[in-house]
Amino acid sequence: MLTLHHLGVSQSDRVVWLLEELDVAYRLIWHRRTAEGAAPPSYLALHPAATAPVIEDDELVLSESEAILPYICHRYAGGRLTVAPDAANYPDYLYWMALSNNLLGIFFAKRAANEATPHQLMQILERRENGYLNFLEQTLATRDYLAGDEFTCADIMSLFMLRDPRMFGGRDATNTLDYVKRLTERPAYIRANAIAGPAAIPPESA
Repeated sequence: MLTLHHLGVSQSDRVVWLLEELDVAYRLIWHRRTAEGAAPPSYLALHPAATAPVIEDDELVLSESEAILPYICHRYAGGRLTVAPDAANYPDYLYWMALSNNLLGIFFAKRAANEATPHQLMQILERRENGYLNFLEQTLATRDYLAGDEFTCADIMSLFMLRDPRMFGGRDATNTLDYVKRLTERPAYIRANAIAGPAAIPPESA
């Protein structure tokens, strides 16, 4: 059986969401963060990259959401929630699969900035963030989901950053906020959020 190692309050909750969408059987192993909010040694030892999420499938140990989500879809669900390479919207699917990590990098870079941060670097970060969020808003003005009319892994990947209101900073994000509401009302998301979302309570044995 597929095993997901879940680090509380991390990007591994999106893998739970995918598994609930696909109705794929899985075993969930919780790893509690330390008092300082860091990943515990048990999690760091799972994979050389020491990042969340991590899955185990027989002898395979795989990290990175952009690898894990398509892997599960193709190995366990016949490619559901992915887009075939010969489909017209395949480039859109690939592009939006990468959105979350790009926004995440900008978000943490801006949080780490201080008086010594070069002004030019801050301008670059602002320009890139504005570009991504403006394009996102334009895209969602014309369709319900990022890769087209159908819900895909690109939507599961993207929600992690978009559900944080700090991302928008007073910008006009009406289409994006409607999109976030649409995703968070999906039954599989509600189930996954209760199981492993930011406010989920790990079992006593975890």
